[in-house]
Amino acid sequence: MAKGIIQPRILKGFRDQLPKIAIARSEIVSRLSEMFCSFGFVPIETPALELAEILLGKGSQETDKQMYRFEDNGGRDVALRFDLTIPLARFAAMHINELGTPFRRYHIAPVWRAEKPQRGRYREFVQCDFDIIGTESIYADAEVILLAQSIFNALNIKHTIRLNNRLLLNGFLAGIKAQDESSAVLRAIDKLEKIGKDAVSDELKRETSLEQTAVDTLFSYLALSRESEEPKAILKELRSLCKGQADAERGIEQVELLFACIAESEFSDSLGSVSLDLSIARGLDYYTGTVFETFLCELPELGSVCSGGRYDNLVSVYSKRELPGVGGSVGLDRLLAGLEELGRIPDRATTAEALLTVLDESSMGKSIALAQKLRQEGIAVELYPSPAKLGNQLKYADKRGCNKVIIAGSDELESQKYSLKIMNSGEQKDALSFEQLAKSLKQ
Repeated sequence: MAKGIIQPRILKGFRDQLPKIAIARSEIVSRLSEMFCSFGFVPIETPALELAEILLGKGSQETDKQMYRFEDNGGRDVALRFDLTIPLARFAAMHINELGTPFRRYHIAPVWRAEKPQRGRYREFVQCDFDIIGTESIYADAEVILLAQSIFNALNIKHTIRLNNRLLLNGFLAGIKAQDESSAVLRAIDKLEKIGKDAVSDELKRETSLEQTAVDTLFSYLALSRESEEPKAILKELRSLCKGQADAERGIEQVELLFACIAESEFSDSLGSVSLDLSIARGLDYYTGTVFETFLCELPELGSVCSGGRYDNLVSVYSKRELPGVGGSVGLDRLLAGLEELGRIPDRATTAEALLTVLDESSMGKSIALAQKLRQEGIAVELYPSPAKLGNQLKYADKRGCNKVIIAGSDELESQKYSLKIMNSGEQKDALSFEQLAKSLKQ
């Protein structure tokens, strides 16, 4: 009796990656790894599954609700990581004695959140984290911002980095007697770009006890950076507004020093800019100082594609040793979604630089030998698996976005004089020696 066929399907918020996107993803990950290493960051790995107590209560009430949490076969309360920063804190508490400080790490891996899927946001997604552990220096914050700039410059993507400081926000909230509800206020502010002022105002009324006058004062504060793009002018206003608030005054000093560091780096970044935006809050509770978000200039409504900040108390949950840290994370899946929407993903479903045709069975051995010889020259070659009409093989190459086709029948293989067809122009070079063929393929 035949078994019923299971309908092939996947869970909502999860995706298969077809070659076009998977190739682009792999190339971006490779470029990111190069950039991380150029700043002296080293790779680490942590388990996808952690004990639930390691993750719970470290991000926010929202991330706790979104966690994929279950009891394993051993009766343990476990959960899939929702970011890579909390596992880093646990990792640092366990291994920092052998690693030493300051410690720079990067980690590229999937994370899981059971949130509502939407444009550029999925339940399984890849984060590309970079962090410096074991220093309170604002120069470390500057390095993180400069690395974020360098990443998008290297990817040739126009962007803007908006930064803020939690100390500014904390000091201001203390001034309007809202410090006890700071977590709820910060989570609401963090949604300002996504849901707008009216929706944030409604959430503040619903989730906090702030009076309308306090809400109005809060929005006036946030509007300061909208009214002026010059950090010095914004900070001057803040000095007057937050006079006597120790946290805010310390935050102003840190922001001033951070912008000075960025300016002194003389980093030439024609593709991006760094600005002070008082509405940047970051919804996670563990941030204590610098916070930032990065937006695509051509698609700002997509949301942040690289964000992070300073967290000076996170490791204290796992260790008595003080291990302040600062870092950022590139949201790979959201970035890819944006690049695809902008038409920046090449229509290519192959990693080969060239397709080598096979026209008859008797020359198969020589075709294999030619493919291997080209690969030894560092050229990626796909060998068509069996003899077929040349037209069919050209269609195969065109469909996969393979722009170069080596035409080598028995006569070409015998004489070692090959033809190379360029698919997008229709140009064909004939009677090429192996050396000429290899040179043309490398070009």
